[in-house]
Amino acid sequence: MALTLNHYSIRTTDMVATRAFYEGVLGLTVGPRPDFPFPGLWMYRGDHTDVANAVVHIIGIDANDPEGLKKYLGDRDASTLKGSGALDHVAFFADGLAGMLAHLKTLGVAARERTVPSIGLHQLFLDDPNGVVVELNYPAAEQTQLVR
Repeated sequence: MALTLNHYSIRTTDMVATRAFYEGVLGLTVGPRPDFPFPGLWMYRGDHTDVANAVVHIIGIDANDPEGLKKYLGDRDASTLKGSGALDHVAFFADGLAGMLAHLKTLGVAARERTVPSIGLHQLFLDDPNGVVVELNYPAAEQTQLVR
């Protein structure tokens, strides 16, 4: 059996801030989403005609009408929706480290940086508005080319 990551979902009470993070920071775009019985957005990397490109699913919680979500995905206490629980982080391969660092600085988004020389990666760790840690993995050679 071969497995690849299809997407990850974030259940949130703040869809506006969550959308802004994934659009503004990671450059994902809102694309088509099935008509589920609860609010939400699918965030795509690339072509919107291929649902495999919908890598982040934002699940909105409608405090005035939570039944559609409860029936479809089950109930969760809103107080448990901060951070990533047992899930530590979600990672993407990326390129263009210098551009991303400049972009994050402009947005005022803090990033924790690490280099893993043994596997040739330079990593950025970001926190989305829900406390989910997003890891961006760049070729370590991009980091060594930076003048700081």
